Amino acid sequence: MAQHNLLGKTGEDIALEYLQGQGYKILHRNWRRGSYEIDIVACTEEELVIIEVKTRSNNSWSDPEDAVTTRKINHIVSATDLYIKLFDIDLPVRFGIISVIGQTPPFEIDHIEDAFYPPLNTYRR
Repeated sequence: MAQHNLLGKTGEDIALEYLQGQGYKILHRNWRRGSYEIDIVACTEEELVIIEVKTRSNNSWSDPEDAVTTRKINHIVSATDLYIKLFDIDLPVRFGIISVIGQTPPFEIDHIEDAFYPPLNTYRR
């Protein structure tokens, strides 16, 4: 496995441990359907929580969460819409980002609980 892929997997492992430690129930990791993917699908008693995990060996260039662009947000929201429909989920949804920085423990973890809201679609006729 390439070094950057290994670092990404390690970051997701750390994010899962963190979420479980915070009382989240993990429903899926790396859920995929077609071209859609959600890094972590979790829930609390009140809501479905979609987590995008970004891992970097350091943040000398930028923070990991800066890599979550508008295009990526749109893709995550579309994947979430499909997930909700497939699993017939009737809960409010919250979108979060967990950034993991470091190459070896202890890693720096930042959980942005309300990282973004789904953009409003505007349709032209």
